Amino acid sequence: MKFLQHMRSKSRLKSGDEAQIYEHKARSPNNQTRRDFTSGLPLKLLTAILSQICPHALDDNYLSLEESMRDGGCMLCDMRNLAQCALVSRRFLVATQTILYHNIRIDPVHYCEREVNLAEKRKRKSFFERNGEPVDAPKQRVEQISRTVRDNQSLAIQVEFLKMPYMTRETCIADLARTVSVLPNLRYVDLPDGIYSDDRSCSTLKQELEARCPDLRKMKYVHGAERSFALLSQSRPWQNLEILELCRLQLEPNTLVSVLSSFPALHELRLEDAPMIDDSIFHHSSVTPAFPPITRFILQNTPRVTAAGFEAYLARPETREVLNHLTILDTGVLPSELYRILGASPYLKSLRINSTIQRAFSPSAVPPLASRSLETLHFEIESPTTSPQELRPPSESHYQYLSSSILEGNFPCLVSLYALCTSLPTLLLPPPVAPFASSKGPSSQLRRPLMLYTKSIPEHDWCLTIISPPTPANRRGSATTTRPISLYNGSTQLGPQWGDKARDSVIVGNGFGGYLAVPNEDGPRPSSPRLHKHKHSWSKSSKGWMG
Repeated sequence: MKFLQHMRSKSRLKSGDEAQIYEHKARSPNNQTRRDFTSGLPLKLLTAILSQICPHALDDNYLSLEESMRDGGCMLCDMRNLAQCALVSRRFLVATQTILYHNIRIDPVHYCEREVNLAEKRKRKSFFERNGEPVDAPKQRVEQISRTVRDNQSLAIQVEFLKMPYMTRETCIADLARTVSVLPNLRYVDLPDGIYSDDRSCSTLKQELEARCPDLRKMKYVHGAERSFALLSQSRPWQNLEILELCRLQLEPNTLVSVLSSFPALHELRLEDAPMIDDSIFHHSSVTPAFPPITRFILQNTPRVTAAGFEAYLARPETREVLNHLTILDTGVLPSELYRILGASPYLKSLRINSTIQRAFSPSAVPPLASRSLETLHFEIESPTTSPQELRPPSESHYQYLSSSILEGNFPCLVSLYALCTSLPTLLLPPPVAPFASSKGPSSQLRRPLMLYTKSIPEHDWCLTIISPPTPANRRGSATTTRPISLYNGSTQLGPQWGDKARDSVIVGNGFGGYLAVPNEDGPRPSSPRLHKHKHSWSKSSKGWMG
């Protein structure tokens, strides 16, 4: 005891150099409490500043975890750094919780170098088993989040988005059902595939969604869920639903229209593989409800829906003023009838059509394509494999029809064009005119540069060509094609004399179907030893002859 009293005595601390050190630290201005400049910031501004630490928490899209990946950065590390900011003060805690629990994202791994060390620590090792099985980290995070939101209702009401990996949502159905049961403001959640087809293993989860999540914004129904889809017009669980996807459903047209009319906030609809749906869905009477106005409409593999049905649908002012994006893939709409849809939709911004045609048509027999509002056009017309006896594929007449419509200036707002025709850049440039000749042929009416993406088959990559409008100095306009670059491994295929690096072969298009010669700036090509020997002997003899 005397030893401890001696160590704690004030006389010892106040004497000598050690006492001076402690007094210096006590008087140091660095140890004084500094002013918190963030205390005067509004909470909304502080939340916006802290949200820059974790950018993925601001995503309000209705995409799955795999589709909403961000390039550059580790989402788990960003979330950890934001959680550490909650330890600064109570104001930081409130702002941080608002960001963290708005969009909960359960990533499977760290997208940085920390994953190497953490993966080794997650393994359950023992004395008899050195290479233990790794712990399922996403599953543990789902269990922790479920426990947190069930114990704290103030955090549960802040959750609007819940995203998790595919295997986690397929194996943690029970934990997911317990989690969504306490999330009344949930807008989007990654769900297992069984819930879309009314699988029995997901019946509890679907009941919780219908009863406890009235603010859900996106849902999907596939083959097997026809009965539950037909009951939506009576139960009406999600009145704020915005996006609906229907795939391979065997539905009557009247059932489809009655269910769609029960969603007042619906603005995006996708119909895929619906052979029973025809033009009758667009016709309404005093008995049957009308097809609701849709902003983004996607139709795929619906052969009984034609251009006449779209004309009847767009005849209503409330529908043609809302439709901005239309996609028709393998439907009954023929490319030669596309002018009917464009003429009836004055506010259309993007259009995509994909069709396989069997015969050509005469462009002069139909009115040209025209739209004053269209900005993006996907004109992907294919032809079956042509025989050697055929000179031109049938799809060439459709691209001639498209190019003549563009050259006439019928698309003043068109910015991007996608086509399965590699010769379309040539078609969009009128033929050259003699300097002193009176030209009466076709001339380009382009008013802005056109980004043209072309390829020969759907499996290839897009090749960009920029079509510039004509100028007084260049009455034809111009086309600039991107350079496709190919790398050939010279060290393994060409021999060691080419060096260790790969040989770059560059092909530059001239915009008219040909290619330009590119000079080699790295010096002459290496020659074979035998040829080099002959050149060396020839150079010696020539020097001797020249004296």
